[in-house]
Amino acid sequence: MNRLLIVAILIISTLPLYAQGQAQNAAQLKADTQKVAGIIKGDKAKTQTYCQIANLANQIDTAIHEEDTKKAEELAEKLNEMEKNLGPEYLALVDDLRTLDLTSKDGQEIVSIFDGLDESCPH
Repeated sequence: MNRLLIVAILIISTLPLYAQGQAQNAAQLKADTQKVAGIIKGDKAKTQTYCQIANLANQIDTAIHEEDTKKAEELAEKLNEMEKNLGPEYLALVDDLRTLDLTSKDGQEIVSIFDGLDESCPH
């Protein structure tokens, strides 16, 4: 599965975008991503929730490819509710990542941090 796509789906499907201040610099975003990844890895329940969210992201991707908009929207709503269980740091990070080009070098480094979280999930 394309990890970049999963991260993009997670970012797009999160809570509505609130007023943002200036975008954080890439170094701060990387540090925040590492902190959030550590929080999730350090908590079994959050790791399980993260893995369930990754699974939902895969299902959303499938629904989009099958042009099943209704199913994709329903899954996205479920994903939004589950993300709340990952805590305010995660939600804030995802909101901050909206301003980052995930195909850039910095974006790819952040995606690789999420890849590390994905390794915690059963396959």
